[in-house]
Amino acid sequence: MRIAVTIFLTDETITPTRLARELEDRGFAGLFLPEHTHIPVERTTPYPAGGELPREYGRTLDPFVALGQAAAVTERLGLGTGITLVAQHDPIDLAKQVATVDHLSGGRFTLGLGFGWNVEEAADHGVRWRTRRELVRDRMALMRALWSQEPVAYEGEFGSVRASHAHPKPVQKPRGPVIGPRTLLGGAAGPKLFAHICEYADGWLPIGGRGLSESMPLLRTAWTDAGRDPQALHVVPYAVHPTPGKLAHYADLGIEEIVAQLPPAGEAEVLKALDGLTRYLPGT
Repeated sequence: MRIAVTIFLTDETITPTRLARELEDRGFAGLFLPEHTHIPVERTTPYPAGGELPREYGRTLDPFVALGQAAAVTERLGLGTGITLVAQHDPIDLAKQVATVDHLSGGRFTLGLGFGWNVEEAADHGVRWRTRRELVRDRMALMRALWSQEPVAYEGEFGSVRASHAHPKPVQKPRGPVIGPRTLLGGAAGPKLFAHICEYADGWLPIGGRGLSESMPLLRTAWTDAGRDPQALHVVPYAVHPTPGKLAHYADLGIEEIVAQLPPAGEAEVLKALDGLTRYLPGT
């Protein structure tokens, strides 16, 4: 089982470079970073986990800048977002950011993306909440046009781009309908999410990993019905607090990678948490 980690890196936590070096030295598979551009003070959207919104949500580093630093001090460590709020980005700019990180890291980038939960944050970016899923789908198609080897125009419901010279290209080669880096879509299980995964992603990034015994067969059926390679589906439970029992359960389901949650803390606390996770690494 490959073990990657995720953490809310902020202006108060361990630095990206220090963490990335420690992860690679210890044999972890990757580093995934979340994204929030800002958290409006006047917010009526409830925090999905319940209770007060934790302090770190309003202090997150830009994931692409932080991952660029991590790429510069590592050679093997996977790098990813968990998640990129695609609806809140200009897709032409985002395509350039994603391709640049993938290029500079030698193809180590995973684009974890999702639809978001904070209505007020999205509204400040001009996102109409009821159409955000369709907006994300449209922007992913536009980015694929820019990542294509030859100039391709795209005209969509929410945006368009002329056939353009756009470099660098992502290092990773096309996989079925997917052009660009490995792409994992987050969200709650259901036919609509699974349809999106089958259309423009390499797999699913389910938060917490609950209910996979029931949902994975449904996703696999949708995947094969869409003509995708059954061996190419990636399901990566995200923000997991691992136990031997959980990992054994995931392995029984055919899952080969998880993303464990680290505390949003200073160097000493984060490194202690890493020490606790190393027992789950392959070969230990």
